[in-house]
Amino acid sequence: MQTRKLGDGGLVVSALGLGCMGMSGVYGAADETEAISTIHQAIDLGVTFLDTADAYGSGHNETLIGKAIKDRRHQVIIATKFGLSDVSLGGYTVPVNGRPEYVRSACEASLQRLGVDTIDLYYQHRVDPTTPIEDTVGTMAELVQEGKVRFLGLSEASAQTIRRAHAVHPISALQSEYSLWSRDVEAEILPTCRELKIGFVPWSPLGRGFLTGEVKTFDDLAPNDWRRMSPRFEGENFQRNLDLVDRVRAIADQKNCTPAQLAIAWLLHQGNDIVPIPGTKRVSYLLENLGALEIELTTDELDRIDAIVPKGAASGDRYPAALMQMVNL
Repeated sequence: MQTRKLGDGGLVVSALGLGCMGMSGVYGAADETEAISTIHQAIDLGVTFLDTADAYGSGHNETLIGKAIKDRRHQVIIATKFGLSDVSLGGYTVPVNGRPEYVRSACEASLQRLGVDTIDLYYQHRVDPTTPIEDTVGTMAELVQEGKVRFLGLSEASAQTIRRAHAVHPISALQSEYSLWSRDVEAEILPTCRELKIGFVPWSPLGRGFLTGEVKTFDDLAPNDWRRMSPRFEGENFQRNLDLVDRVRAIADQKNCTPAQLAIAWLLHQGNDIVPIPGTKRVSYLLENLGALEIELTTDELDRIDAIVPKGAASGDRYPAALMQMVNL
């Protein structure tokens, strides 16, 4: 397994991580046995980087990972997050909390659910606009000093917030949405991370499953799948985005790979400081995603992808309006 560094503080992870959110019912029914089997298979294949959050399934996801890695703790880097209410509630405004006392209580709860003594990478899930980032990160830094956390991260933070946070304590990773159909971070946020030597962890590298080509109609989404409230999956946007996937598929066919593999390979080629975390709850998709590590893209091929899927190509916002107000603060 290839490895990559996140930040310059010594955090080394597999070049591809495993996003575990979908294992807790966010994208339809959850199957714990299948989920644990997928985590074990990932670890056996060299994936060391597991991503979760206390909000996924109201703590269920952390408990699930705790069960899966109970006898494999030394083989994995666990990243979890705090500060956001249950993301399975849907496309509504959810409370964000970055107050120092909450940071501490959330960390203790996550440690207990995960069954570990130390969290390897601890993210603030969303920036709390009512709490100075210096106060939040200051408390996170205390957790590092106490040995409860090893490295710090932010999620969906603006360049300005990243700079302020990094001045308090080194930030090792920023986790934000980044894919062929979500490239807004390229303007200011990603360059800021590179200036400060902060690693970048793209979540939803497959466009919430859209870039896999497996979602062909709105009815392919389960009734309780939160993507039904995503603007990019609604109305005319859905068909326009299907057309986008067809363009990706055409290039993938020429490379003898799947659209998902091409999308992940494109991200991997954006820089060695980038570690995508495609999420899946099935071994078959895990194996497909890992195949992206073997795909080499030439400069000409990358230019062609940029031309066919340019910045801003996706139709619709990536979140409902209320949730869009919570990103890049």
